[in-house]
Amino acid sequence: QVQLVESGGGLVQAGGSLRLSCAASGRTFSSAVMGWFRQAPGKEREFVAAINWSAGSTYYADSVKGRFTISRDNAKNTVYLQMNSLKPEDTAVYSCAAAKNLIPLLRLVADSWGQGTQVTVSS
Repeated sequence: QVQLVESGGGLVQAGGSLRLSCAASGRTFSSAVMGWFRQAPGKEREFVAAINWSAGSTYYADSVKGRFTISRDNAKNTVYLQMNSLKPEDTAVYSCAAAKNLIPLLRLVADSWGQGTQVTVSS
């Protein structure tokens, strides 16, 4: 089992930036892919971005392409989500997740989930 802990959320004005971190511990070698997801009030959880631990390949939802960047530090077992040009519609609880493969992760099926961190973007 992989344990995931997110940090870095907060309140920011529209157009601002935040960087989220997701620290992984435990059986991290069993997870090939890490992803970020978000859930706004009254809405379903949605995929934001994913990254392959070894190759570094990245994947993004259309709504965040060009604004968000996912990256990883293998030595620290940490995945980051740099969020720029934030919009009020980006307001949500952001969670990271770990999975063995990308396809299940894109379908919101993961082996482990973090507890989430709140991101609020004011207009």
